[in-house]
Amino acid sequence: MNTFKLSVRDKIAYLSLDRGSSNAINAEMVHELTDMLQTLEKDDQVGGLILTGKEGFFSAGLDLIELYNYNEAEIKQFWHDFLAMVSVFVGFKKPMISAISGHSPAGGCVLAICSDYRIMAEGKYIIGLNEVPVGIIVPDSIFHIYAFWLGQAHAYRFLLEGKLMRSEEALQVGLVNELVDGKALITAAERKMKQYLGFDWTTWQQSKQNLRKELLGKVQTDQTETLEVMLKQWWSPSTRSILHTIIQNLQRK
Repeated sequence: MNTFKLSVRDKIAYLSLDRGSSNAINAEMVHELTDMLQTLEKDDQVGGLILTGKEGFFSAGLDLIELYNYNEAEIKQFWHDFLAMVSVFVGFKKPMISAISGHSPAGGCVLAICSDYRIMAEGKYIIGLNEVPVGIIVPDSIFHIYAFWLGQAHAYRFLLEGKLMRSEEALQVGLVNELVDGKALITAAERKMKQYLGFDWTTWQQSKQNLRKELLGKVQTDQTETLEVMLKQWWSPSTRSILHTIIQNLQRK
């Protein structure tokens, strides 16, 4: 486990993203998170999962510096694995709460919206899907998850604008469910998790699966055609230029 830390207490698994200063997502993190969620789902000693990050960053999203240098086979495999991971996150039958400890744009937001409840630290943090301005085409499955929480109209507009929201606005539109002082973030997540775990586990989990049945159908649909379009745009001169500029700015920081 090179990209996160895991502990289990009182039937609750605590998974803290731990890769670099901003928890940027690369191929290794995708593989490790996928494997761990599948393991936790099968573990009868784990009732629910709290997913969090570091102070200041839940996750900055995809590691564009690393991904930019992937060859055609590597980036194709990455996107295939990333969407497969998202499907595993959405299909996780146990309660999952995101304790959003800081900035959570793009891929970080994707991880958060897979959960059942999102608690965000107060402060000047941003969250949202800003792929379009970066030159990345948003997969259908990601739009459906976004719309599951925001509604079709908001998700449609926000995605096309590449809108990033401060925590207060995210609360207003339903992207997050609660704002708390950062020092109380895990305590608040534990409080909510204990509420979920106080119900009959079989009833709760089956109800979650029923409520997500339509969403899961959309997320698990074959996305080969979508990926082909995404990858074509990924290698286009315009997107490569945007990514190159972003990477230069990141490397200067």
